[in-house]
Amino acid sequence: MARLFGTDGVRGVAGRDLTAELAMDLAVAAAHVLGDAGAFAATGRRPVAVVGRDPRASGEFLEAAVVAGLAASGVDVLRLGVLPTPAVAHLTAALGADLGVMLSASHNAAPDNGIKFLARGGFKLSDAVEDEIERRLGEDWSFPIGSGVGRVRDAYGEADRYISHVLTTVSATLDGLNVVVDCAHGAAHMVAPEALVRAGARVEAIGARPDGLNINAGYGSTHLDKLQQVVISRGADLGVAYDGDADRCLAVDHTGAIIDGDHIMAILAAAMHGEGLLAKETVVATVMSNLGFKLAMRDTGITVVETAVGDRYVLERMKSDGYNLGGEQSGHVIMLDHATTGDGLLTSLHLMGVVAKAGVPLKELASVMTPLPQILINVKGVDKGKASEPELVAAIAEAEKELGETGRVLIRPSGTEPMIRVMVEAASEEHATQVASRLADVVRTACA
Repeated sequence: MARLFGTDGVRGVAGRDLTAELAMDLAVAAAHVLGDAGAFAATGRRPVAVVGRDPRASGEFLEAAVVAGLAASGVDVLRLGVLPTPAVAHLTAALGADLGVMLSASHNAAPDNGIKFLARGGFKLSDAVEDEIERRLGEDWSFPIGSGVGRVRDAYGEADRYISHVLTTVSATLDGLNVVVDCAHGAAHMVAPEALVRAGARVEAIGARPDGLNINAGYGSTHLDKLQQVVISRGADLGVAYDGDADRCLAVDHTGAIIDGDHIMAILAAAMHGEGLLAKETVVATVMSNLGFKLAMRDTGITVVETAVGDRYVLERMKSDGYNLGGEQSGHVIMLDHATTGDGLLTSLHLMGVVAKAGVPLKELASVMTPLPQILINVKGVDKGKASEPELVAAIAEAEKELGETGRVLIRPSGTEPMIRVMVEAASEEHATQVASRLADVVRTACA
């Protein structure tokens, strides 16, 4: 059977793939694996969990199911309400919780939802721990009764604790900076504008009116056209966009040019390097990062360490080797001195802080790197398990030989959708497009 946990938790269409029953079962298993449910009888203290969600309508019934599973297992639950994933991660640590739960499908459309679990300290789980939770689904548990059952209370006021935290991490004032922020009708719709205003920026918020069904619909980090239009029409200094759960951030400069995660990491790494704050003069990136990013870092005197795709793999490498900056081209940026996961709001505050301190436009700062043309084609509706078919392997080898040292090929099954991603870099966009299109055709036939 396919693994239940994907790249970022358990995800699927809410009510069909991700049902209330599954959500409750996952919560019960997670309570025993992460919270040592039953500890009340042995120690006199019940485990504590914090639960947050994004504004999806399905988050309401999934939250109820998760809370029920946790409390029935003897875990006290603090309901945080609608908050970004990094806020839930921070509060898991700040409130001394034994585990955290976030209900979100990130950048996916409203019908999807997901469950992400966080360990003590607010860190994402390893594959081994996720496998243990999955293995223990449906066990014949002995549930507590009477005073042993978990208690549930609302803790919606904890949002300010998170805002205050991210503001303490930025030394530069944003006074006079005119910014547009796109909240994707998602989890950051209240905390992000509030934090940026308190940091001193003049803020215009778009995509900040969630109705439960419009999350990521035409707004946010996967739909930057509206942000580009508003930044240009308002004459703003820059714009930033989050995804549905605000664990990632992308930006646009005053001309509307897109500043992706590679650019953001390059800007932050160069600034931290200049101030002596970049641990081991190294930044951690994934195999998806543009070759231009790696060349720019080399020229700046910064080492790039690569991991598999997924911000938790970046985090694992950062923690194991003592690095403090890493991330993905998609905008997941981890600043480990201040957060345990990718944090869109934190990233945007520090990016704006560099702009304010340097006193130059974001466009100029972004020129630290020149990206090579990179074409990404998402081939949908294919069998991800066939990504190593001989026909495809041969086509990849041929493409790599054709590109030589001036480009590269990366074929990667999606961790969350029935899709295979085809990425090609080359010296010219035309060449990259030709090779990527040819490989995508092979994927469609070989992986049908």
